[in-house]
Amino acid sequence: MKLLAVAVEGRGLVDPAEPVFRADDEALLRGSAAFETLPVYRGHPFELGRHLDRLRSSLPTLGLAPLGEAAAERLAATLVDAVEGDFVLRLYRTEASLVATAGPIPAGIEELRGRGLRMHVVETGLPAALVAGAKATSYALGLAALREAERNGRDDALFVADGIVLEAPMSNIWWRRGDMLSTPATGPGVLPGVTRAVAWELAVEEGLDVREDRFPLAELAGADEVFTTSSVREVMPVVSIDDVQVGDGRPGPVAARLQEALRLRSRG
Repeated sequence: MKLLAVAVEGRGLVDPAEPVFRADDEALLRGSAAFETLPVYRGHPFELGRHLDRLRSSLPTLGLAPLGEAAAERLAATLVDAVEGDFVLRLYRTEASLVATAGPIPAGIEELRGRGLRMHVVETGLPAALVAGAKATSYALGLAALREAERNGRDDALFVADGIVLEAPMSNIWWRRGDMLSTPATGPGVLPGVTRAVAWELAVEEGLDVREDRFPLAELAGADEVFTTSSVREVMPVVSIDDVQVGDGRPGPVAARLQEALRLRSRG
């Protein structure tokens, strides 16, 4: 991915090809950096406040210093002023730096939404409660799971620990039976996704019942539809999990309704 712009606290805009992290930064040595990813539509970072709240809550868990007053907001505004059109905004907080980057929205998202995700179940141990809720750059497990899914001819992975559904490497998972939507409760292994929270609000507005709990994988077997939520892909339907077809094997109607409602809110 070629970055469109980069801004660093105390320096403003810098050349995207210029190094911005120190070689001895713990972010590089051990992956102990906090980050957030969100879309910018029509010059407006979507749900920036919620993303910054989560970023701030991640910092004590990772042993990182608090953000300076309005520092992240200023970096985001710098990129909004510098980049035309929609883009993906990422904020990184390391022990030495606060960095914001602007990148293009990935191609092919709408095509993928049109056909739906094929997911591959990956068994994993339950992550430690000590880091629950922190969004860190330690993504080795998630990327390995994605590669495993791709080797099996699928698009994404679904983490399951001792038979309990957790999340996908970069998104939360949902499923519907009738008018009831279910999603795993946040905690160890399940990040409190910002788009998850927005989707919950939109689902209630749509007249759906929503519940969260610890659910076995068997819960998904008889679902009418399954979908994921994330900041960049937004609401993404799932059409199969391993060799099991979801519903009629096509993207479901509630995922489409929630995507449209999310689109109206984010671009409205």
